[in-house]
Amino acid sequence: MTLTERAAYLKGLADGLALDEAKPEAKLLKEVISIIEDLANDVTDMAEDIQEIGDYCEELDEDLGAVEEELYGDECDCCDDDCDCDCCDCDDEYEIECPACGALLALTEEDDPSDLVCPECGEHFDCECDGCCDCDCCDCEEE
Repeated sequence: MTLTERAAYLKGLADGLALDEAKPEAKLLKEVISIIEDLANDVTDMAEDIQEIGDYCEELDEDLGAVEEELYGDECDCCDDDCDCDCCDCDDEYEIECPACGALLALTEEDDPSDLVCPECGEHFDCECDGCCDCDCCDCEEE
């Protein structure tokens, strides 16, 4: 039974009691039932509004998803060492081998190629490229 149906049932019960309208208790009971009816109607209206707003939010979410897809496209999960896609910033990272221990040092364009420190052995060294790379971290050029 819905809230409005229960309020109507209460009103029917009160009407069936054949209360004396002159008594204050009868007036009070009728007023309480009237308020219950109003509240039940308001709650029902709000529940319908909430359902409508929920449906609208779902539509907006779907539309926003379509806009994001159009703007950003598919995000790929390719960001490995051999990535050459245009979908991410993974090509802003370069690897240089430490001349002392051979460990690979990951560099970005923000790193200073003239003062590199190996994370493995702690050796300080410069980017000693002989034109064999395309790292953009130093002034070497491909030959």
